[in-house]
Amino acid sequence: MITNKNRYISLILMMVLTTSVQADNVFKSGNVSFKAQTVADKLSHPWGMAFLPDGNILVTERTGQLRLVENGKLKPTPISGLPEIAVIGQGGVLDVALHPDFENNQWIYLSFSAKGKDGYGTEVIRGRLDGMELKDISKIFTASPKGDGGRHIHFGSRLLTTPDGKLFITLGDRGDQDRAQKLDDHAGSLIRLNDDGSVPEDNPFINTKNAKPESYTLGNRNMQGIALQPGTNLLWTHEHGPQGGDELNIMTPGTNYGWPVITYGVNYGIGTKIGEGTEKEGMAQPVHYWIPSIAPSGMVFYTGDKFPEWKGNLFVGSLRFGQLVRLEIQDGKVINEERMINGKHGRIRDVRQGPDGALYLLTDESNGELLRLERAE
Repeated sequence: MITNKNRYISLILMMVLTTSVQADNVFKSGNVSFKAQTVADKLSHPWGMAFLPDGNILVTERTGQLRLVENGKLKPTPISGLPEIAVIGQGGVLDVALHPDFENNQWIYLSFSAKGKDGYGTEVIRGRLDGMELKDISKIFTASPKGDGGRHIHFGSRLLTTPDGKLFITLGDRGDQDRAQKLDDHAGSLIRLNDDGSVPEDNPFINTKNAKPESYTLGNRNMQGIALQPGTNLLWTHEHGPQGGDELNIMTPGTNYGWPVITYGVNYGIGTKIGEGTEKEGMAQPVHYWIPSIAPSGMVFYTGDKFPEWKGNLFVGSLRFGQLVRLEIQDGKVINEERMINGKHGRIRDVRQGPDGALYLLTDESNGELLRLERAE
């Protein structure tokens, strides 16, 4: 029988055996040699990015700006028209995503932290991108209730638009862990909306008394990665654990992912148990978890041709170790893990695939970089 302890040990051995090596700025992964090229620098704690149809790139800066990288160069002035942003703690401007029909309507979505009468929380707007200005803005989601208590953490928030016209928003528990188990609270859940912010009629809690109809899941600690697996209907997220216990999950409607009742992490510093243990009936187990924590952020399934060896692999950024984590997936399970880059460029906040088939990374630094991974000759 494979116990959780044996499962963890096998994953650690698998990771150690497949850790990549590097020389200068050239990295090696099996038979693949690649390098990280700087596309843009002097970014202020960049958080998320989205590729426009013309190949230019929108980049958010947590410190309050939305920037444009045009023809491989960072425009000197930010895009105007953003609403008031609360740049506090882990909050600020967070993720950006395009509407699936962006070429015709120019709509983009932006998530950020905002202040209200009861504190701070995650909000999402939709606006029309017109050159270097955001116009026709409407607020389509406000996480409620807002929270304060001096805990300006765990805002989430990744955005994902899907081909069927839905918008997913990942949220954190705002540092108040018990909120993640409350159906009348958005904190610690995955949100599912129509593209205009209305609630889909088939959301799982729409007919549950006192529940937030926008919620799709509950029991999530702080999700900062989301990706739809190509060729399947599987929606994947990852979330930060406490001290240990970062999780990779497949999201299904109405599912309780356990936080803080079950977790593979422990209390910071003192190492004591959180909740009831690692398993409980009615609560989902993670597909994969990390001990120690890698502090995951950003996530994408690779489908490009620049690295055919990596097709179908899932890539995750690591803030704690400054790594790019490559996961081989088979039948909804992780069968191999590799750690790459290994701190060479600092904290990896986001990872996306560009239209050119390259992987792009954002580094979460005061002088942050937008990097492109290319094959090394």
